[in-house]
Amino acid sequence: MSEGKLPEEGAGRPDADMFGRALGPGIGINLLVTDVEASLRFQVEVLGAEVAYWDRDFAIVSAFGSTWMLHHDRTYRSHPLKGIAEGAEGRGAGLEIRLYGCDPDAATARAEMRDDIVLAGPADKPHGLREAYLVDAEGYLWVPSVPKG
Repeated sequence: MSEGKLPEEGAGRPDADMFGRALGPGIGINLLVTDVEASLRFQVEVLGAEVAYWDRDFAIVSAFGSTWMLHHDRTYRSHPLKGIAEGAEGRGAGLEIRLYGCDPDAATARAEMRDDIVLAGPADKPHGLREAYLVDAEGYLWVPSVPKG
């Protein structure tokens, strides 16, 4: 669990080429955000994520064996997705970001302390998981999940 603090902005910037080449097979997640720091604070303080690197335009984040990235909208100036994402309300509509191994009871308690949106509190589900549904300021739906006990 992270101590809830972000590293110094810009510290330890990775070589982009080396970082990209090191990404293994599997699914990669890149979240477009309007505020990198605010998004990171939710992910660190509520979900217990670790920040490998961040600046006002980009971040590398990991938790529970997964790594993902954040990019500020301005970094997508010439990207084909720019027109769709720009000004979108609730960017994560239809997407659940499931964070397996993240305790939904603890994450919900932290979200409530921050006055974040708890769409659905922790509950045991018939598919073998205990999970909660938490919404960040960008509208992404995070689902911390553990096997039900």
